[in-house]
Amino acid sequence: MAEEDSDLEKTESPSQRRLDQAREEGQVARSRELSTFAVLMAGGAGIWLMGSALSQHLIALIKDGLTLDTNLAFHSELLVPRLHELSMATLLAFLPLLGLLLLVAVSSPLLLNGWLFSLKPLQPNLNKLNPLTGIGRMFSTNSLMELAKAIAKSLVVGLVGAWVIWHNKDAVLQLVSEPLAFAIPHLGSLIWGCFAAIMGGMLLIVAVDVPFQLWEHNKKMKMTKEEVRQEAKETEGDPQVKARIRSMQREMARRRMMAEIPKADVVVTNPTHYSVALKYNDNKMRAPMVVAKGSHLMAAKIKEIARENNVPILEAPPLARALHRHCELGQTIPEALYTAVAEVLAYVYQLRRYKQVGGAYPQEPHELPVPKELDPANAAL
Repeated sequence: MAEEDSDLEKTESPSQRRLDQAREEGQVARSRELSTFAVLMAGGAGIWLMGSALSQHLIALIKDGLTLDTNLAFHSELLVPRLHELSMATLLAFLPLLGLLLLVAVSSPLLLNGWLFSLKPLQPNLNKLNPLTGIGRMFSTNSLMELAKAIAKSLVVGLVGAWVIWHNKDAVLQLVSEPLAFAIPHLGSLIWGCFAAIMGGMLLIVAVDVPFQLWEHNKKMKMTKEEVRQEAKETEGDPQVKARIRSMQREMARRRMMAEIPKADVVVTNPTHYSVALKYNDNKMRAPMVVAKGSHLMAAKIKEIARENNVPILEAPPLARALHRHCELGQTIPEALYTAVAEVLAYVYQLRRYKQVGGAYPQEPHELPVPKELDPANAAL
């Protein structure tokens, strides 16, 4: 029972396949605080770089808008086109800054997980309408973390703003007595100082939020042991099915091998441990080929089929051992065994001639020239 419970606990690291599937569904680690911080920094940098040109443009628009025009005073139908003209000019003035903010807002989520486009999050999901699921999300770790971040952001903005104002209270009070030409730049410097302090606090929140989001996403993607086993079955196949397939493949290969034995020219045996069937066609083959081989019970079966089909059987232990060790099915014999196998085939051809026309019975070859390094018996010594 305890083992079954452990199989249901999400204790295993997510596989790459699990992460890829989650990514296809739009489930990746995202930090809203990182995006907010990037947009605010881009806005501040944009105002810093384009502020002078933007302020001059706005001053010109305000002067133009507040200038009394007698045509507008006596022709009210010209007010709407005039308002449209001023609105478009204002929009064009802010367009570079808005474009920068839009670019950063779109690209900032790419900092964590790169580009991702998925329509699955937009598909209807009835589970989201389940009140029990909604209550569970309200009190989840992620929701509590979001609440803590919202409170932290409010405290950071409030406390940092209050600290900057308190630290510069004399300068703030002095703004009232300063001439307008000096008060506006002075106010701007105070605002920039407050903005920089707030961004420093936001950076601290981002430094905490990004690792938390990565940890939370990895925790959500963790798998149970049963899920790991199931995924292994889906990707690599069921071990039992794979074993069955391998067994069937071996059986089919064995049947094909047995079907080649009646076509063989000779079977070389150990005589009890190994059997190797050879075939040679000088018109199609550059060297004799192994068409069947086996040891122990398989060797006995090969000899049995050879006897049933009148295939000559020759006892040549060193050659049988060498052929079984160094030759695979469907492969030609090594060059080092050409001479020994040639003597065997010569004996087989003489035996065929004897059966056809009679004469002296051919003598079986003995002491075949098998290199010692190819004989497993010598290698074992």
